[in-house]
Formats: sequence, structure tokens, C-alpha cells
Amino acid sequence: MDSQQFRLLADQCFSRLSKAFDDVDPDDLDAMAGDGMLTLEFKDRSKFIISRQSGNHQIWVAAGARAWHYRHDDASGAWVDDKDGHDFYKNVAAIVSAKLGRPLSIN
Repeated sequence: MDSQQFRLLADQCFSRLSKAFDDVDPDDLDAMAGDGMLTLEFKDRSKFIISRQSGNHQIWVAAGARAWHYRHDDASGAWVDDKDGHDFYKNVAAIVSAKLGRPLSIN
């Protein structure tokens, strides 16, 4: 994958996330995008960071004391964890849902 293709796929990913977070009460979750990064700030002022890592064509997620690195799998069209292959969107939905205390889906 070249840098231009990665940037396009990452931008599509961030757009999909932003749409899902738009439906959440901003008092519970404030999603701020900029400079290849999406910062999620919760009611308790804790933050999760989702960032585009252009140099290695990955998207990184930092949530509390945990972190994950995702690469785009061309065969499936999915963003998958580079260690165990779990799905990016399912994991982000799960960790944000746990933090909010209610289900969140990312379509």
C-alpha cells in the first residue's frame, strides 16, 4: 500500500468513527479530530486517542493503560490488530461502550 492509499483509507475510517460518535451526548463523549488524530474525551476527563501512523501505515488506539496497532487487510477490507487479528471497529465500540456504560455501535 502506498502513502496516498493509506491516507484515503485512514480518512474513511476516521469519518466512520466520527459519525458513530456524533450520536453520543457530548456531555458523555466529546470527539475532537485534527492532525491525523481523533481524541475522545469522556465525562470524567479521561481520554482515548486514535491516531494515524503514516510511517508504518497503521492506526493506533490508546485507551487507558492499553494500546493496539491496526493495519489494513486488503483481502478482507478490514482494519485488523497486528498481534491477534481482531477487528478495529469491534474493539473501539467495545472499549468506548465499556467507558460509557452503554452500548455503542459503529456502522
